[in-house]
Amino acid sequence: MEFAELIKTPRADNVVLHRPFYLAVEGTLCLTGHHLIFSSRRHDNAEELWLLHSNIDSIEKRFVGSLGTIVIKCKDLRIIQLDIPGMEECLNIASSIEALSTLDSVTLMYPFFYRPMFEIIEDGWSSFLPDQEFELLSSVTDEWRLSCINKDFSVCPSYPPVVIVPKSIDDEALWKVAMFRHGSRFPVLSYYHKKNGMVMMRSSQPLTGTNGRRCKEDEKLINATLRPGKRGYIIDTRSLNVAQQARAKGGGFEQEAHYPQWRRIHKCIERFNILQESLIKLVEACNDQSHNMDRWLSKLEASNWLTHIKEILTAACLAAQCIDREGASVLVHGTEGTDSTLQVTSLAQIILDPRCRTIRGFESLVVREWLQAGHPFQQRCAQSAYSNSKQKWEAPVFLLFLDCVWQILRQFPCSFEFNERFLIMLFEHAYASQFGTFLGNNENERSKLKLPQKTMSLWSWVNSSEELIKFQNPLFEANSLVIWPSVAPQSLQLWEGVFLRWNRPSKFLDEAQEEMINIIKYNKQLQAKVNALRRQIAEMGTAEPML
Repeated sequence: MEFAELIKTPRADNVVLHRPFYLAVEGTLCLTGHHLIFSSRRHDNAEELWLLHSNIDSIEKRFVGSLGTIVIKCKDLRIIQLDIPGMEECLNIASSIEALSTLDSVTLMYPFFYRPMFEIIEDGWSSFLPDQEFELLSSVTDEWRLSCINKDFSVCPSYPPVVIVPKSIDDEALWKVAMFRHGSRFPVLSYYHKKNGMVMMRSSQPLTGTNGRRCKEDEKLINATLRPGKRGYIIDTRSLNVAQQARAKGGGFEQEAHYPQWRRIHKCIERFNILQESLIKLVEACNDQSHNMDRWLSKLEASNWLTHIKEILTAACLAAQCIDREGASVLVHGTEGTDSTLQVTSLAQIILDPRCRTIRGFESLVVREWLQAGHPFQQRCAQSAYSNSKQKWEAPVFLLFLDCVWQILRQFPCSFEFNERFLIMLFEHAYASQFGTFLGNNENERSKLKLPQKTMSLWSWVNSSEELIKFQNPLFEANSLVIWPSVAPQSLQLWEGVFLRWNRPSKFLDEAQEEMINIIKYNKQLQAKVNALRRQIAEMGTAEPML
C-alpha cells in the first residue's frame, strides 16, 4: 500500500494553529505518510510542529460556514486545534489523518521508515541481554541457571527465548510446569536480593480448576527457592473472590495442602477496562476549565486513579517487605502475569535495589520486567484517554507503573539518577515513537518482525551523550539503602508533569529547574575549590618541618 493513496490533500495554506498558552499561529499544513507538519509563516519567529500520526488518539470536525476546524487529541494527552479554510479541504485532511493514524499493519509504522540523524555509539537492542543479567547473578550465587527451553518460543509464546530458573529443575520438569500454568508462563526468577539471598519469582495463575488439579514439578520448582525451614509468600494480585471464580474457568490458585510452606496473600489490583475508564475520567477532570474546587476534587476522586496507585504501591511494598524484612522468598502472579504482576515485581526492585534507581539500571528493568516479560505494549497502548473506539485490551498499565515510580522519586528526590523528564519520555514513546522498542506484544512478535534488524532502539538514542544529560537528576546522590515509600493517601499526589502538562504554562517551572541546576553546578565548583585549598594547606603543613 502506498501512503499517497491515503492522503487526499497533502498540503493546505492559511491554516491557523491553536494551542493552550500560545498565541494562534497562521501557516502551512503538510501531511506525509507518518507526520502532520505545521510550519508558520512568521519570519520573525518561524515555528514548526511535527506530530506523528501514531500519536493521534482521536479527531473531531466542526464547521462554521466554509471554515472548518479539526480538533486533534493526542495519546500524550495534548489537544491542538487547526482552522482550515474550505469545507472540502478540511474534510479531506480529516479523513486522511484518520486513515494514517489507524494503520493496521505494524510494518507500515514509522519505526520501519525512521533513519536516525544522531551518531549511534551503542546498539540498544543488545544493551540488556539475559546473558549479561545472568553474569551478574552468577557472581553472587550458583543456585540458578539459564534455560533455553523457549529458544523457538514453542513452550511459552509470551516469554523470551532465555529465562533464569533454579539449577535443580531440568527442562523436562519446566515443560510439565508450563502445561500447569496459564499461557504456559511457568515461574521464573525476577529478582535476587544480595543482602540475604531471598528471591522474587513471577508466573501466571496455576490451572487447578474445580477439581483441584496439582503438578508436583510446579511444587518442586517453587520450593527450590526456599531455604531449609523457611516459608515463602505468594502474592496474588487478584481478590480472593476473583481467584476463586477463576477455578470455574480452569484457572485458580495454589492449594495450601500442596504448598504447605507458602502463605498466600491476595492484594487486589484492578486491570483492563477499569483502568482505562479511570484514565479517561482523570484526563477529563484535568481538562475541565470550570475552576470549581468541589467539582475538581470530586472528579479527581471519582477517577480512582490515585486509589490504583495506592493499591499497586502497597502490593510492591509488601513484596519488598517479605524479602528484606521477613527474609522470605516471594512468588507474584495474577491471572496472565503480564500486567499487575509486572507492576509489583518491578516496583519492588526499585524499592530494594539501588541499581534500578540509576538510568541504565532502570532501562534494564524496563527491558527485563516489561519487554522481555511479555507485557503486551501493542495492545495496551493502542489507544489513550481520548479514543472513541474502545476495545477491551487497552489499559494504562505501564503509565500507572511510571506514575508509581514518580511518586517514589518525589518522596526520595536524591536517590534517583534520572529525573521526571525521563519518565515522561518513556510514557510518550510507549504510545507513539520513531523507535521500535515498544512495538509488538512480546519477544516472539518482535523477533518475527525483525525489529532489531529493521528499526532503531530507543536506548541507542537515550544513551547518546547529548540526550542522556537531559534525563539526569542534578540532586542525585547514590543511596545503597532500601527505600520505603509512604503509601498514605496524604503522601500520594497527582502527577502534574503528565496530566496537567498541556493545561498550564510551564515557563516558570522550567526557569526554576534551570536555576536549580545552575545552583548545583556552582556548588560543585565551590566544593572543588574548597578541596583544592584543603590539599594546599595539607601540603604546606607537611612541608614546614623540612625548612
